[in-house]
Amino acid sequence: MSRAPAVAGRFYPGQADELQATVRQYLDPKARPQPALAVVCPHAGYMFSASVVGKVLSRVEVPRRVVVMGPNHQGLGEKAALMTRGSWRTPLGEVRLDAELGGELLSRNALVREDDLAHQYEHSLEVQVPFLQVLRPDLLLTPLCLSMLSYEQCEQLGHDLAGAVKAMDGPVLIMASTDMTHYESAQSAAAKDKLALQQILALNPQGLYNTVATRRISMCGFLPTTVALAAALGLGATSAELVAYTNSGEVTGDDDQVVAYAGLIIK
Repeated sequence: MSRAPAVAGRFYPGQADELQATVRQYLDPKARPQPALAVVCPHAGYMFSASVVGKVLSRVEVPRRVVVMGPNHQGLGEKAALMTRGSWRTPLGEVRLDAELGGELLSRNALVREDDLAHQYEHSLEVQVPFLQVLRPDLLLTPLCLSMLSYEQCEQLGHDLAGAVKAMDGPVLIMASTDMTHYESAQSAAAKDKLALQQILALNPQGLYNTVATRRISMCGFLPTTVALAAALGLGATSAELVAYTNSGEVTGDDDQVVAYAGLIIK
């Protein structure tokens, strides 16, 4: 099957030429891309979050194979919903799904299920794809949509994802899609997000999971970020860097009710 774009024309431009130009305006041509194991990027409308995505991906060598994990905002489908067959379509064209990597992950983790429904309307993964298409036209995509996982399930999924990545011939980039605190003041969001970001920078997946839960931080993609951290550790990660942090008030001028965005690179 070919998954049709759900938010083209709303979260990002719906026409190919405009989308291509928009993505390129957020990429830094002077950056020196380097290999990375994982990245964390936001998924709001491009006017709010694409500057952060661009800063992160400008500095990363994007390999052909990319795993994009995002939260399930719609509540549809399986808890760990994977697509391995067919393609995803954006205004920039078709992206093939990675049957080999996806099949390897399915064989390793019983929680992961082949499921198209969870992805049908989900924006958190889709908005990342045009950036990846521009940077890697021969992209092979592994999309994984997550919801309602315990820490132990996240840790196991991260372990099994690392094993699947190691089984591939060549590098794989893991991309966790998340926004940070939602609908609080910019000051409150920054204070809460600092606690979560400290755990990511410390490469502490359990610390991140527990901090978000106990401090009630409305970081919508903390599950994929936890999994990405666990997987990166399994792949030998030694460091993480905060590339950018901002919030919607920088665009709207309203600091009373913001959504915050962070971009990180894990090596």
